[in-house]
Amino acid sequence: MLTKNKGNKKTAMTTQQSGSTSPVQLRIDFSAITNLFKNAKEQGRQTLFEHETYELLRNSGAETPPRTNFLLKGSRLSDEELMAMPGSKVVMKIVSPAIIHKTEVGGVKMIEKLAEKIRSTWRRMMYEVPENYARLIERDPGHAPEIYRHLSGEHLLQSISRDIQGVLMVQFMPPDSEAFGNEMIVGIRNTREFGMIISAGLGGTDTELYAERFRKGQAVVAASTVMTDGLSFFELFRKTISYRKLAGLTRGQRRIVTDEQIVECFCSMIELANYYSPLNPDSPFVIEELEINPFAFTDFLMVPLDGMCRFSTPGALPAARPYQKIGKLLKPAKIGIIGVSTTRENYGRVILNNILANGYEKENIRIIKSGIESFEGITCVPDLQALEWRLDLFVVAVGSDQVATIVDEIIKTNVAEAVMLIAGGMGETGESLIRASELMGKIKAAHAIGDGGPVFLGANCLGVISHPGKYDTLFIPEVKLPKQRGNRKRNAAFISQSGAFMITRLSKLPEIDPAYMISVGNQNDLTLGDILRYLKDDPAIDVIGVYAEGFQDFDGLAFAKAVHGAVVGGKDVIFYKAGRTPEGKTASSGHTASLAGDYMVCESCIRQAGGIVTETFSQFEDLLMLSQRLHNKKIHGNRLAAVSGAGFEAVGMADNIQSDDYQMQMAVFNTVTVLKLKQVLKEKGLDVLVEVKNPLDINPGADDEVHIKVVDTLTCDPHVDAVVIGLDPLSPVMRTLSDTESARYSFNNPGSIAREMPRLVAERDKPVVGVVDGGRLYDPLVDHLAAGGMTVFRSSDSAIRALSRYIEGRLCAEQLREKHKLR
Repeated sequence: MLTKNKGNKKTAMTTQQSGSTSPVQLRIDFSAITNLFKNAKEQGRQTLFEHETYELLRNSGAETPPRTNFLLKGSRLSDEELMAMPGSKVVMKIVSPAIIHKTEVGGVKMIEKLAEKIRSTWRRMMYEVPENYARLIERDPGHAPEIYRHLSGEHLLQSISRDIQGVLMVQFMPPDSEAFGNEMIVGIRNTREFGMIISAGLGGTDTELYAERFRKGQAVVAASTVMTDGLSFFELFRKTISYRKLAGLTRGQRRIVTDEQIVECFCSMIELANYYSPLNPDSPFVIEELEINPFAFTDFLMVPLDGMCRFSTPGALPAARPYQKIGKLLKPAKIGIIGVSTTRENYGRVILNNILANGYEKENIRIIKSGIESFEGITCVPDLQALEWRLDLFVVAVGSDQVATIVDEIIKTNVAEAVMLIAGGMGETGESLIRASELMGKIKAAHAIGDGGPVFLGANCLGVISHPGKYDTLFIPEVKLPKQRGNRKRNAAFISQSGAFMITRLSKLPEIDPAYMISVGNQNDLTLGDILRYLKDDPAIDVIGVYAEGFQDFDGLAFAKAVHGAVVGGKDVIFYKAGRTPEGKTASSGHTASLAGDYMVCESCIRQAGGIVTETFSQFEDLLMLSQRLHNKKIHGNRLAAVSGAGFEAVGMADNIQSDDYQMQMAVFNTVTVLKLKQVLKEKGLDVLVEVKNPLDINPGADDEVHIKVVDTLTCDPHVDAVVIGLDPLSPVMRTLSDTESARYSFNNPGSIAREMPRLVAERDKPVVGVVDGGRLYDPLVDHLAAGGMTVFRSSDSAIRALSRYIEGRLCAEQLREKHKLR
């Protein structure tokens, strides 16, 4: 709950559960903080000096900023003024708007508190630090901020010296412990795609090293400040090594800070981020980065030992798009197309052929083409003005040099609700960026008038398949990419920024066969966030797969919100993000930017929104297939039963139940299950060869009937949440070949796993996944099982990893739904 007090102060009330349920009360003086930014801006700065950052913390409710004394360059202070700081030691820090990482250039000194020592250190630093920094920049120009980027030699040294304002004398507050892990970094940062994010973890000068060396989520965690609160972020932070050290949960450690203090710190940072956010239309400034590294701890006090803050003034917010018109794009009653050749099979002609092949009625299509009245039984009109009705979808399949003129005409005539731009050349290269920018400007202007004008998909859009809309605009010939046409139940949507990625998955795995396949291309207008925002409310869609390469400004946040909405609404969202190169460190960025780089922020935000994030193409394929087939299965927990007739396979299943992203456990069978399994084995004379345990190695002598009865028994055990069953295709007693290969071993024989297992799996409400680990000879068996609705993998380790990741995602989604209900 937020309440505004006099003096532009805000009190933030949050409820915490870390040892008590008393509310955290924050008194943030936004007026005083805004004045800090104003004063710095008037001096031509976009950074706060360290003592100003401590003042910001003091005004945000932080309990223990250290005392400071700014020794301004050229000033003379008396012994009494220099000795006024409490304690026997002081810390001396260089003050310059251009030097962020002070330690690297000798800009931090801890000395005895003696007036003579303070003066000599002060003077020495004013000369040594510029020399050290100049040498660092000349040795590695990547350390240079923009203002020093093209300087060298004496000019560089003079510029660095000129920008140094003086030295900050800081109160030395000895930490309770100097052991590893007893410092914490906390920061907020403005990101282009996700807006304001918060991160926290192991602090100190080696914080980046910790993040690189520790397992994912152990050294640092991050979240969108819009989509979290102090207590929720604290629960995420509790999983880190940093929290375990601070809370005294490791050997030889004692607690040095309370949970309540950490929660209060996170609440304050999140409030600051959301107030000084580029998405807050009332914000006078934007915090680009605020970092405290580290917080140290003295007698249960959180003490900031170093801080930096960069800020800017707000810019214009992205224009809203009439995304509801995506409904017209996906289920158009009228389609128009331009760019169809009547003499050769160009892209436009292939698109037209595919539209017709998917069952779209000819009378509802118009071809824009002069000099001809009809083509292939479809009415042609010479131009857009000649259309007798408004189009729901207009497909523009012309060269990039013609796109701008046609877009102008579309906007002017307002003849279409939605437009698909097939051509590239709109932002993929530096040369085409200007053309793309001009195009986007015209589209945005149209969105601000009347009903918002048409929405545009693309440019560089490979096309869309919409089975509910009965059309296909992919420009890939049918002979190159055969598709499953006609009406059938389809519960998935596949959104891809890369059309090539989308069609390659469909070619490899035709069984995924989504209801919608949408290539968004360059996102010159409609974005990934827009598409997902629309589809999250589609009751016919249970699963949404998304391949992303990048987001438009703040669309990552809009996308994450849509993921959350989809998951809360009962959908599965499978996500792959390409482009994982860590964000490069720059001289103007703190540790936060390199700790929580672009990919880490994206992954964290989507996971916390409830999406299942995949790390490889094969994972994406596996989880998209799993989600479609297992969506209606009940996930009660993470207890797995693993079965195979091959010993290596059973052991391999157990070896893959844990990773950084999931934690499965082997189920403990109840007494009834053990007795039933023993009876099944005894009936086949296998009881003397097989010990009933988990994983269960049922021996190569186990036939189809044993496999079926074992799955039947395990799915009835309340202690088992999921089953992975190796189907042992090479076993001499298994019927796993097609009729053409062998009548004796044919899976078409009565009682075979191919005939009985899919039926059994469909009847049970628990997930059952099969494994056929064999060569091409067994492809027909896999196809037959898959056609029956069963999920089948070709190796046991892939099956376990995919199923485990899926179950972990489903369990997290259920927690989100329960939390949403309580709000």
